[in-house]
Amino acid sequence: MKNDRRIFIFSVCLLIATTLWFLDALSKDYTTTMTYNVKYVNPPRNLFLANTPPPKIDLRVQAHGFTLMRHKLAFSFSPLLLDLTALSQSIDSTQYTVQVTSEGIIRRIDHQISKEISITEVTPRNIILQFDTLHSKIVPVKPMVTLNFKPQFNLNDTVQADPDSVEIAGPAGLIDTITSLQTLPVTFNDLETSVRQSIRILHPDHTSIYPDRVSLNVPVERFTEKKVTLPVQIINMPEDANIKLFPAQVNIAFMVGLSNYDNVSSTDFTAWVDFEQISSQQETLEVQVEAKPEFIQLIKVSPASVEYLIETEN
Repeated sequence: MKNDRRIFIFSVCLLIATTLWFLDALSKDYTTTMTYNVKYVNPPRNLFLANTPPPKIDLRVQAHGFTLMRHKLAFSFSPLLLDLTALSQSIDSTQYTVQVTSEGIIRRIDHQISKEISITEVTPRNIILQFDTLHSKIVPVKPMVTLNFKPQFNLNDTVQADPDSVEIAGPAGLIDTITSLQTLPVTFNDLETSVRQSIRILHPDHTSIYPDRVSLNVPVERFTEKKVTLPVQIINMPEDANIKLFPAQVNIAFMVGLSNYDNVSSTDFTAWVDFEQISSQQETLEVQVEAKPEFIQLIKVSPASVEYLIETEN
């Protein structure tokens, strides 16, 4: 028991001595280096920060230990803001560059540091900022979607973005190369009804867009089968040739949305064979079909090929 009490008393005395030493140490002046993240804000009007300046700076500072400890705890996660508003007069008008010296850096961040702390040195000593003229233009947005439907369901129209175009702004050299933007890729599974969803637009670094999201409209409906019969045409046939096809008509089976069922007829299709495919080893010609409506799905052409007879004049 006596040993336990002695250990306890010793521990308390050691804690008190350590605390007193720590408090005495913090009461003294120190010189140390503090590292800060930097955020560059408010570029000059109609200019855009085109390069990537240092994301961190090291400050050599002097202050009491208490002040340094308190400041590190308070600003450990807060970046220093380097305001670029007043740089217009210093920018090289031919190359759009400006060099911010250590004195300029201190002047712009000094008010963000405690008045009890003195900044003696900044690393890097100079920061080069490269600007570019700010250009903007309107570009179309392309939806990036993967669609999987339940049986007998499909699109009855194209996937639309609303708005279909956005304004993009940034360095002139970069903006001139951009012709369109894409949405964030998205997948829709087991679709059986139309979907409308807000989605973010992807854009290059150093650019801004407005708006930054679009609403995707995915029009879905039930499809059913329909059939039409149409004559088979012959293309690339010489004027003096005479050919007959057997059969001369084909049946087209396709899937169409219920809303468009009555709007599709045989006049929306063209079936043909190519005269140039005829050879002595080929007894039939493959039937090709072109469908004008974009909202249908071809299923089957019957027959898929036709026989032919070339007639000659006696």
